[in-house]
Amino acid sequence: MIKNDLFLRALKGETVERPPVWMMRQAGRYLPEFRALRDKYDFFTRCETPELAAEITVQPIRIVKPDAAILFSDILVVPRAMGIHVELKDNVGPIIPDPIRSMEQVEKVFIPNIEESLGYVMDAIKLTKQMLNDEVPLIGFAGSPWTIFCYAVEGKGSKSYDTAKGFCFSNPVAAHALLQKITDTTILYLKEKVKSGVNAVQIFDSWGGMLSPTDYQEFSWQYINQIVDALAEETEVIVFGKGCWFALNEMSKSKVSALGVDWTCSARNARYLTGGNITLQGNFDPSRLLSPIPTIKKMAHEMIDEFGKDKYIVNLGHGILPNIPVDHAKAFVEAVKEYNQ
Repeated sequence: MIKNDLFLRALKGETVERPPVWMMRQAGRYLPEFRALRDKYDFFTRCETPELAAEITVQPIRIVKPDAAILFSDILVVPRAMGIHVELKDNVGPIIPDPIRSMEQVEKVFIPNIEESLGYVMDAIKLTKQMLNDEVPLIGFAGSPWTIFCYAVEGKGSKSYDTAKGFCFSNPVAAHALLQKITDTTILYLKEKVKSGVNAVQIFDSWGGMLSPTDYQEFSWQYINQIVDALAEETEVIVFGKGCWFALNEMSKSKVSALGVDWTCSARNARYLTGGNITLQGNFDPSRLLSPIPTIKKMAHEMIDEFGKDKYIVNLGHGILPNIPVDHAKAFVEAVKEYNQ
């Protein structure tokens, strides 16, 4: 079916001629073509207009030529569908003007009808699949329940998410009720994405590293694992927890197809912690794409040598930065394609 199925084969742990490569946030601000659309349409218009979302998804496939596409959307479409008002402020990021701080507010949050509230995402998937024409697989994604919870409770981005953590520790019943609602919604949302045509899904736990290992089990991993269990029979599931190296061993015992690793965890440690049997994804430091092109290529080859070419997906350790020259992003992808042991 899919002409370049390297990414899917690596997810299944099959032997491959070279590892596949894609980049988190590859459909984004480093591309002039993306910036042109950003200047014309506001953020949620781009997310909610299937033609725009599909075009943005396919841009990096044309320009940078990775082995997989990831649907252009945002993790905050989920809380918006649940009745949590989200605004996007220039130079600030997402803002939730009325953050959730009580059980009374948690009770007002609802599990939505996915087709009614997020049908535009499914339309974008179908349109993107047509545009991709089975050249490469399409990845769908969602934020982890804990990461969505952080925004909902904190009300904005934070360096430490102390307010969100404080809510968990001072009002655990309300915190768990909200986390469960987000989890239930995310399962419905991702299942609908699979029905609409995505070939794999990734769960982004961007703020998991803010929790201690014990608290991570209680407030993040147990909810991610519910999603993994619900989706594993239907599609390949990748979990990426930034700063969550301490949970890799526990994660590897789940039904995930692959685990993402950030640049603070070496390939050797990641393989050791996960028992060496699971596909790993990562972990080039996004800032390293500012290095000279020969250095990028050399480091990419060294990274593949360290992880090994099988059960490995080349990626960054977090999203690509907006100031990365397009030629450097291309060089990173080309380096992987040129790799031979």
